[in-house]
Amino acid sequence: MLVTVEKRDGKRVAVRVAGDPEHPTTAGSLCTKVSRYLERTYHAGRVLHPLKRIGRKGEGRFARVSWGEALDDIAARLARIAAVDPQRIVPYSYCGTMGLVQGEAMASRFFHKLGASLLDRTICATAGTEGLHATLGLRAGTDVEQFEHSKLIVFWGTNAIASNLHLWSRAQQAKRRGAKLVAIDPYRSLTAEKCHQHIALLPGTDGALALGMAHVLIREGWIDRDYIARHTLGFDAFAERVGAYDPQRVASICGITAGEVESLAYDYWHLRPAAIRLNYGMQRARGGGNAVRAVACLPALAGHWRDPAGGLLLSTSGLFQLDAEHLYHPELLGGRRPRTVNMSTIGDDLLHANPPIDALVVYNSNPVAVAPESRKVAVGFAREDLFTVVLEHFLTDTADYADYVLPATTQLEHVDVVKPYGHLYVVANNPAIEPLGEALPNSEIFRRLASRMGFTEDCFRESDEDIAARVFRKSGATANYDWQIAKAQGWQRLDLPAAYAPFAEGGFATPSGKCEFYSPRLAEQGLDPLPDYVAPYEGPTSNPQLAGRYPLAIISPPARNFLNSTFVNVKSLRDAEGEPQLEIHPDDAAARGIADGDRVRVFNDRGSFELAARVTDRARRGVVVALSIWWKKLARDGRNANEVTSQALTDLGRAPTFYDCLVEVERAPNRPPA
Repeated sequence: MLVTVEKRDGKRVAVRVAGDPEHPTTAGSLCTKVSRYLERTYHAGRVLHPLKRIGRKGEGRFARVSWGEALDDIAARLARIAAVDPQRIVPYSYCGTMGLVQGEAMASRFFHKLGASLLDRTICATAGTEGLHATLGLRAGTDVEQFEHSKLIVFWGTNAIASNLHLWSRAQQAKRRGAKLVAIDPYRSLTAEKCHQHIALLPGTDGALALGMAHVLIREGWIDRDYIARHTLGFDAFAERVGAYDPQRVASICGITAGEVESLAYDYWHLRPAAIRLNYGMQRARGGGNAVRAVACLPALAGHWRDPAGGLLLSTSGLFQLDAEHLYHPELLGGRRPRTVNMSTIGDDLLHANPPIDALVVYNSNPVAVAPESRKVAVGFAREDLFTVVLEHFLTDTADYADYVLPATTQLEHVDVVKPYGHLYVVANNPAIEPLGEALPNSEIFRRLASRMGFTEDCFRESDEDIAARVFRKSGATANYDWQIAKAQGWQRLDLPAAYAPFAEGGFATPSGKCEFYSPRLAEQGLDPLPDYVAPYEGPTSNPQLAGRYPLAIISPPARNFLNSTFVNVKSLRDAEGEPQLEIHPDDAAARGIADGDRVRVFNDRGSFELAARVTDRARRGVVVALSIWWKKLARDGRNANEVTSQALTDLGRAPTFYDCLVEVERAPNRPPA
């Protein structure tokens, strides 16, 4: 991103943001959201000074205080809790602006020294991560820049137009060269609409479809026997497993036709090279980890890893070799082994953890909006005995419950290094402007807290520049990392060939060095060593009684103009989204007496929320779609889709199951907006 600045009254002011045309992956384009970043940075609602709560929790009423008053009180209260048991203090964070310096570097040092609970950061990608690790050994895959040379591109559980624009532009180049594009998605998304074929399977059944493809490939002999013999482990056992997944059975599981299974397998063998863009949507059901495992087996089975434009891309983040010891300083734990709290079950943990959670420090996240089973999360945050500190840009749903809100810088105002997960370039984040108001980088806030807590180790005095210089190990693909080069240019490519094919000659990062259809590591853990279809928790076959009461599956994929809950308060982007809507198939709407535009209530045993009905066949029968995730206080009824989602976790990775959820829908009173 290029930021144009002007001097006004002696200060630098950002006046324009644009994509950098010289960056090889992004090639000068920004997504709709980031193109409005100035509206976010200079938003009238920016928190620019430390705030202390003066109202009830959840009201969002605060008074301005000084940094000294805020930090002194926070440090004193954390010290009192730590004297009883530091595990009663829990950090809650995720990616924020995606940086390593402003992410967990100084924060981890602070919480390690304190002895606070550890956080299992599962809310996005750990199901897929463990699936890839079990099969390929690391998170690595096809270079996004090579997709333009593919002959078949499968968008599996991803709406690339909304969330992966730079891959979509390359897919369009491939399409102009004759490539076929296929979308696998329960919902006819913007991407699915522009593909040659859309396979609208039921949520949570992706693993069955992948195993069905493997069944057809093996049955027809459409497999690369040489690659399998040299570079895979467990083929015979895998072939026996997929023998049970004939197209007719798969069709009945997925709610599609047997012909769709057959034709997809045919194309996957005959249109070469074939690349799969696998994303996070299909992981968010009970069997998400196994589903990723099953899909990750396909490129080795058909030999597509041989070509740089073949294979699979879920994440490239495993190629970036973090210097975790220097970044996070785990030695500060001093031999202590604090408990680990799963961020995806924070609702239950705030209410029932033992020992109880007495303090929560939230940064780079908005759990009251984004965590599952939101009613419980809000009840937990409303506890008067819970001391809550939130580092934020705005008074989000979560910040409204804070005892203190501390003003954080945006990415235009601080130094950072971004470890991407979709391409092969380290990205340097150079500050373009001085921090607005009294905002401070996360790193500096934790430095100042550490000082007030009496932490004297040298690592708490390390500057952001020095941290940035040492985020990566000088080994593997980051052997050439040089912060000064990255800082001057804005990025630095990993030390990899121009036409990078990660597994063309095998070289998988598994213990065997092979693509493991059969995983001995999973077997040692008492888990199924072969990928299998794991049915959703909530479905007509796995839970018919529940499905009788709540017959509709709901998914809540990202709205095009939001990034999870980020950007929701930017008026131009919210106006583009309109109001929260539920897309429902005409047949499902007619059966419930629902017309287009009606206010509807979506509900199950966990909760309910209201929004406007949009009757459309973009939603398949039996599935409703609530594009998300809205700030609750910006929705008419003060709720969002996470009122109905579950805290149940995935088969691998301990991840959330946002898209494993059954509901019923009914007409609601047409209440006027609040």
